[in-house]
Amino acid sequence: MSPALRIARRELRGGIRGFRVFLACLTLGIAAIAAVGSVREAISDGLDREGATLLGGDASVELAYRFAGPEERAALESLGTVAEIVEFRSMASVSRAGETDRTLTEIKGVDGVYPLYGSVRLEPDMPLADAIAGDGAVMDPILIDRLGLAPGDTFRLGTKTYTLNAALVREPDNAGGGFDLGPRTLLRTEALDGAGLITPGTLYETEYRLRLPEGTDLDAAEARLAEAMPERGYRWRDRRNGAPGIQRFVDRLSSFLVLVGLAGLAVGGVGVAAAVRAHMVEKTATIATLKTLGAEGRTIFTVYAIQIGTLTLLGIVLGLALGAALPLVFAPIIAANLPVPATFTLYVEPLAEAALYGALAAALFTLWPLAKAQDIRAASLFREAGSIPSGLPRPIFLACLAGLLAALVGAAALLSGLPWLSLYAAGGLAAAFVALLLMAAALRLAARRLSRLEALRGRSALRLALGAIGGPGGEATSVVLSLGLGLTVLAAVGQIDTNLRGAIARDLPEIAPAYFMVDIQPGQIDGFRSMLAEDPSVESVETAPMLRGIVTEINGEDAESVAGEHWVLRGDRGVTYSETPGPDTVITAGEFWPEDYTGPNQISFAAEEAEELGLSLGDRLTVNILGRDIEGEITSFREVDFSTAGIGFVLAMNPAALEGAPHTFIATIYADEDAEARILREVSDAYPNITAIRVRDAIDRVSEILAGVAAAVTYGASATLATGAIVLLGASAAGVRARTFEAAVLKTLGASRATILSSFALRWALLGLAAGLVAVAAGAGAGWGVSRFVMETEFRFAPLSALTIVGLGILGTLLAGLAFAWPPLAARPARILRARE
Repeated sequence: MSPALRIARRELRGGIRGFRVFLACLTLGIAAIAAVGSVREAISDGLDREGATLLGGDASVELAYRFAGPEERAALESLGTVAEIVEFRSMASVSRAGETDRTLTEIKGVDGVYPLYGSVRLEPDMPLADAIAGDGAVMDPILIDRLGLAPGDTFRLGTKTYTLNAALVREPDNAGGGFDLGPRTLLRTEALDGAGLITPGTLYETEYRLRLPEGTDLDAAEARLAEAMPERGYRWRDRRNGAPGIQRFVDRLSSFLVLVGLAGLAVGGVGVAAAVRAHMVEKTATIATLKTLGAEGRTIFTVYAIQIGTLTLLGIVLGLALGAALPLVFAPIIAANLPVPATFTLYVEPLAEAALYGALAAALFTLWPLAKAQDIRAASLFREAGSIPSGLPRPIFLACLAGLLAALVGAAALLSGLPWLSLYAAGGLAAAFVALLLMAAALRLAARRLSRLEALRGRSALRLALGAIGGPGGEATSVVLSLGLGLTVLAAVGQIDTNLRGAIARDLPEIAPAYFMVDIQPGQIDGFRSMLAEDPSVESVETAPMLRGIVTEINGEDAESVAGEHWVLRGDRGVTYSETPGPDTVITAGEFWPEDYTGPNQISFAAEEAEELGLSLGDRLTVNILGRDIEGEITSFREVDFSTAGIGFVLAMNPAALEGAPHTFIATIYADEDAEARILREVSDAYPNITAIRVRDAIDRVSEILAGVAAAVTYGASATLATGAIVLLGASAAGVRARTFEAAVLKTLGASRATILSSFALRWALLGLAAGLVAVAAGAGAGWGVSRFVMETEFRFAPLSALTIVGLGILGTLLAGLAFAWPPLAARPARILRARE
């Protein structure tokens, strides 16, 4: 080691000029991963610190469509101070000059204890208790603008009139607001009496926030409540996870962005490998000299492994510094665009994760050229040009490469939290890598053969370009790889985003209803159907009885412990009953109960969700509905398509099982778009308690969220493309010497600068075209996989996105090539050729 250290130290004194691309690729890849991880930790830390404020208490107990009874309320109050909240959706309306404006609003009824943590900010500034005294209310400014209201004006909810006293500027327990279909209206729960909005079976939720004594053990408090309320018809949350939906979303998105960052690191790995290979070629004479003086192959390997290791350490330090600094520098901008609090500081865990990825990637991409460099022979000293020996490295190095690849993929699967997606992403990248290598080889072979065609005689620029691509030592492989991998990630994102937007646009006019209406009372359903049946603009109306229940047990055991945190089990779900299956119902297994069935409770479950939960015919489910446990046996599975935005229930039961349970009806209305406003007005006038949700507005809201996700992923993909651009520039810079000699020879043979520049441009354009075509094919494959198996939508190839990718490939290589075109064109042939004699 002593001679190797001494030689490595002396060589490093000469600087890192040949390793600029190496350091840039490594630094950028590590920085991207570290920055994403740091933002994720900042949000998680903010959620932890502000958990009680976000939740509205130290703990929260949610009940579905009922208020706590006296015994339940006493059990809650035995734990600490209790604030009661009720939330539901309704229509807010304002009448002026014979016209009525209506819009959907999320209503929140509170008591005198609210808020337990934080404070409500109003405009004009006033105490909340004064603003919502009596029949007073406060509204989100967006809702105020929609209805054209001002403080002091009146509006209606249901059958009752309220007075707007202030605008709701800040609501402390709504920082992680989630998916709201309408802006907020906040008032006293008592003020809802007489509005006809909360009746048995109405879709509302009550939440009891708890302020616990200092030092209370949260697990012990939860256990005490479970003992006092043995029927599990409630959902417990505490400040340790104040916004679980936001946390899950942030974790999934950041994990996906880390995978995109790893793709960028793979792209950078191409540049790292190219830089190391070029350095080894440059050091051929030095290595041959050391071999002549008696140095062994392992000494040569150690010398340059020390150099590469030192530079890798430098790249990791630079990447971590940049990745840690970026979130801190842009903290005000990031925080302003987040719906949740974030604490920006230095986080060790994401930096360590990024450093691990960087070290593994650097080792993986540098081991091959290092392993081959030690095989350089002393005879190379007596040759004019040096090169790395061809062929595979020794078996021991191949085994090490396999181990490093497994470690990198395993670390991504373990640390990202998305193991299967990590494995699929690794497989996709490997497939794209191989496809790009094959494309480069095919391009070189085709170029070599085309350049000899008689038909191309007289087309000097094209023949020169093809000859350069197909000749030995060309740039085809490095350019196609570096640009192609970056474009592949961008192409995949483009195809997925275009297909997602296209699926919404395609499906909405054909299958989506105009309105989804809830809280239709049993005594109103016949009149509701008759009114719409007489309307010629209404194409069809579907109705169904609606209850809400929580699946608490599967075969007598806790449901989540049996089936995990499936979405069906995370909260309350819609439950319906039916005498017979609907005309379009498809039973996939078992048999539906007969008409007028009165035997033991039977359940028909959605087939796809049942498979995901591991349910079988004969399994028994316990569903808590309005605080009452109802057990039944699964006797059939049926197809349920939730993508139509129509009525669909995971769980249906025979009518006798739910006999006597208070409930309402829901309906979907399919109508001409021009008639939607009139239908809403007529239904609301006849039945003020019915809440209408415009499906198009809900889909627009989903589209906004998906657009934000697509933008974040696109930014990540752009970082990958930037890394590819650096590699591309590095490859172009490395080829300047060879192109200068080539230009000198061509000038000597009479070629003009225009012909030489045209040959350079055609060469780069062809390489960019090849990279773009492979990227489009690989991106389409990734888009098909995500559309088919993740989003479960029809995939349609997006030609505009594909053309954009191909155009970027051609433009990228042209710009990179033109950036280094002047030195070869400006060089004097005599000076260049004389130096090579």
